[in-house]
Amino acid sequence: MTLRTLESLGSLAGKRVIVRCDLNVPLKDGQITDDGRVRASLPTLNALINQGARVVIVSHLGRPDGAPDAKYSLAPVAQRLSELLGKPVTFASDTVGSAAADAVAGLHDGDVALLENLRFNPGETSKDEAERQSFADKLAAFGDALVSDGFGVVHRKQASVYELAKTLPSAAGLLIAAELEVLDRLTENPESPYTVVLGGSKVSDKLGVIGHLLPRVNTLLIGGGMLFTFLAAQGHKVGASLLEKDQIDTVTGYLAKAKQLGVEIVLPTDVVVASAFGADAEHQVCAADAIEDSPWGASGLGLDIGPDTAARFAEVIRSSHTVFWNGPMGVFELTPFAEGTRTVAQALTEVDGLGVVGGGDSAAAVRALGFNDDQFGHISTGGGASLEFLEGKRLPSLEVLGWQQ
Repeated sequence: MTLRTLESLGSLAGKRVIVRCDLNVPLKDGQITDDGRVRASLPTLNALINQGARVVIVSHLGRPDGAPDAKYSLAPVAQRLSELLGKPVTFASDTVGSAAADAVAGLHDGDVALLENLRFNPGETSKDEAERQSFADKLAAFGDALVSDGFGVVHRKQASVYELAKTLPSAAGLLIAAELEVLDRLTENPESPYTVVLGGSKVSDKLGVIGHLLPRVNTLLIGGGMLFTFLAAQGHKVGASLLEKDQIDTVTGYLAKAKQLGVEIVLPTDVVVASAFGADAEHQVCAADAIEDSPWGASGLGLDIGPDTAARFAEVIRSSHTVFWNGPMGVFELTPFAEGTRTVAQALTEVDGLGVVGGGDSAAAVRALGFNDDQFGHISTGGGASLEFLEGKRLPSLEVLGWQQ
């Protein structure tokens, strides 16, 4: 089977098309701080609008625990969508209630409505299949077809992406198709040298992808909080830095496997160590094998890769033809600990080949640090989905669209 795309649905003029987007954007004081996922939804939405479809957008935002919560309302997203689409977007204050029904009934060809947060309803994320199906049936009443375009949730069995796709004629949107094309290039005969850069806080989040990619890559660069578990596996003390002691044996095994496969795992040679977690904390660069020799001894916190390590990582990245990066190199939100992430991001913009930012915190980091999306080969909208794809896992809400890995 192959992925069903928009063309498989035929003409959608005059039809009500539910579009499952991933509009799970960060908000602060009711304002969107990063609209990357909103902008990523535009090609599919514009394609449907131009066909004359009556577009009904559904999405989640945050984790409201199955009940309405004003701080997770999609109202700010409706406003931003209207600005980006250049046309009104009707916002319904519920998902399957009277407000949603009225919004959908009022649509004309080419019109757009956005329904309230799917996760205000317990059926969306329920572990009970019958409860999810019941919610999907209520959503299905608003549409003649489903276009699934929320890549960030395709690794989940949730009502709006799994049961709904089985209930209505369904196909993948342009965003999902683009994401899969890039991820296929990362897994099927990627151009060498192939480098994977992994950061973020926990090594346990990345173990699956490390294991699956080791036979496929040439070089693995390790930064972020996860680096300290690797250092500990080599016998180094890491002070009060983030450490997953229960993963040390697993990491030791991966280091041995990499050596056996001829894959170079590049670990930091220096780190930025701080007296405490905070933007105004005292800090200095220390050798990675001498963290506790800092003025703060065993209480010192490693919060970023050091400048020598950043320069080495950048050199490897620029000399590669395929690069996948997931996870910041340090606490980029705090200025003193952002340089490692900035250096890696800059190098990724200079790759002669395919450079992919793997969604989530990495995508937020590059935008927060002033980079533009078009400086990179691709910025994924789904960090967890990207990682699970690269781990070789089944993604159930893609399989219902005909896709097989």
